[in-house]
Amino acid sequence: MQQIIVDISLSSEEFLQHYRGTAKNVLARSRDGRRIRFPAEILRPFLLHSGISGSFVIRFDDQGKFSDIRRL
Repeated sequence: MQQIIVDISLSSEEFLQHYRGTAKNVLARSRDGRRIRFPAEILRPFLLHSGISGSFVIRFDDQGKFSDIRRL
């Protein structure tokens, strides 16, 4: 299992674009410098009224499929 750490800061308005379907993916840069794209829906459990902010570990399998996400 592989993992990547990202720092995310999305306002509630930005996340609403993802929720409404006008933007389906989030683009982020990992702490090790890689650019990654992942489905916005995996961030839903972390949504607050102010948006989403924090550091997250995203784990994926050897084929690159999403496994889980957790806040650091």
